[in-house]
Amino acid sequence: MKLFAIAVLAAMLAGCAANQGMSNDASASRTESCKVTSDQEIAALFDRWNQSLQTGDPHKVVANYAERSILLPTVSNKPRLTVADKEEYFHSFLQDRPSGKIDFHYIELGCNSAVDAGLYTFTFARTGAVVKARYTYTYHWNGSQWLITSHHSSAMPEKQ
Repeated sequence: MKLFAIAVLAAMLAGCAANQGMSNDASASRTESCKVTSDQEIAALFDRWNQSLQTGDPHKVVANYAERSILLPTVSNKPRLTVADKEEYFHSFLQDRPSGKIDFHYIELGCNSAVDAGLYTFTFARTGAVVKARYTYTYHWNGSQWLITSHHSSAMPEKQ
């Protein structure tokens, strides 16, 4: 029994020694460091997006989105994949001077990713219209900032 334990220990040590020969580059490419975040930090990303709406500049709104991202907006049937598509949508959307407010949210945190889903209300200053909608934002940490990778918004289906 002792000999078996010694053999197992020797095999484990040999495996560890073999792994020491790996280059740092190889092990670094397989590991990802996770951005430490909080529900509050992720919730504040909606505020950042909403403040960019207040500028009236579609380019500033679209700067919140990752290059590879999708926007499935409330008032358009067309999925928006490119920067130009998103800017076209926001050019039209911003004309009514929207302002959003979160009514309910659920946040899920991951390694360099997060999801914020819930309910929000938009008030449009130009028309006075109020629209209640559901939303889902997914975010990715790109090493320097959180960017939206998907944004889905749809008007509430039941009239109140």
